[in-house]
Amino acid sequence: MNSRALLRVLPWLLLAFIVFATLSSLEMRPRIGHAVHLERFGAFGLLGFLFAAVYPRRIVTVLLFVVAVAIGLEFFQLLSPDRHARLGDLLVKLAGGVCGVVACWLTMRFLPGVRGLLARVS
Repeated sequence: MNSRALLRVLPWLLLAFIVFATLSSLEMRPRIGHAVHLERFGAFGLLGFLFAAVYPRRIVTVLLFVVAVAIGLEFFQLLSPDRHARLGDLLVKLAGGVCGVVACWLTMRFLPGVRGLLARVS
């Protein structure tokens, strides 16, 4: 697998990991530390950044997708008896995802070298 293919599959692998971490039982859920809001913000921020980097001509679609993923995963937690959906968790995920997409867009807009690099990936 070349680097271009790896970069294109990376956001999808991260999405799979986030789905697993969000919907698995609490015992199976991976934890980095005690700052769970920071974990959520960072995971969705990276997700938004990577999807925006791989699909730079579809920024609005990426933004809507990341928002839909956050809402959908929070909703699906209602189906698990040991998980819970909270508005605060959703807001942190939404903020992270939006910040990630916007950070990538700003990077591409104001750093032409990065834009050229990302254009070769997408």
